[in-house]
Amino acid sequence: MPQWLEIVLRTLCAVVVLFFMTKLLGKRQVSQLSFFEYLTGITIGSLVAYISLDLEANWYLGLIALAVWVACSLLIEFLQLKSKKVRDFIDFKATVLIKDGKILEDNLKKERLTSDELMEQLRKKSVFQVADVEFAIMESSGEINILQTRESLPLTPKDLGVQVASEKVAQVVVMDGQVMDEPLRVMGFNQGWLTEELDKQGAKLQDVYLAQVDTYGQLTIDLYDDQIQTPQNEERKLLYANLKKCQADLELFSLSTKSKQAKEMYEQSSKQIEKILATVKTILTT
Repeated sequence: MPQWLEIVLRTLCAVVVLFFMTKLLGKRQVSQLSFFEYLTGITIGSLVAYISLDLEANWYLGLIALAVWVACSLLIEFLQLKSKKVRDFIDFKATVLIKDGKILEDNLKKERLTSDELMEQLRKKSVFQVADVEFAIMESSGEINILQTRESLPLTPKDLGVQVASEKVAQVVVMDGQVMDEPLRVMGFNQGWLTEELDKQGAKLQDVYLAQVDTYGQLTIDLYDDQIQTPQNEERKLLYANLKKCQADLELFSLSTKSKQAKEMYEQSSKQIEKILATVKTILTT
């Protein structure tokens, strides 16, 4: 057998074996790796190269070594699931880098992390001041997670005592010009509704690359031809958005005021705008 053909066959065999071995190891091998999993990934790659190119040795010996490494990885993962001591011994422990807005320099040196690198990681979390950080912890994977001080956290509806409806996952109802019937049914619509909505936006199904339906039943589309602009009245949409903002502001005012009279006035005005929005929603958003 020619050497080039033998290398092709060995490589194909190694690819198939590596695929099934990786599937056996699970998703963690292709996401955040622990220390031992990092070593396993490097070693498995070297063994696959050995199986493919070392023509002077018996190729099946490489498969045996590969199987042993995978078995060791599975055993280590099993022991980690059963014992915290094993997890702490094999993986690195989490390290606190910032506490109460103060950088712990000793822990920073222990992890061989510079101040510039720490600040870079904070900026990736949209935090630009150390004083805004309650805790910053380096996990065993090397990722840095932070908890901001309560004063620095953005306000949520829960903080304001406002109850909001649960969000539904936006569904892709058209992909590559093909209607996705199941997501469309999940959102409570059918192809007739989809055709009607596309007509309102002046688009044809065959021109649509991707279409999504959000929580509120609004259809957004992306066309194959990026130069085509769908005839959507931006001024009407801006008016609808401003009305929604006014309603939200009135609700916020009613929650923040201590005057009973003012509270009733704000609530009444908010309800009036809510009725108006329900009436003109179809006109302003299509």
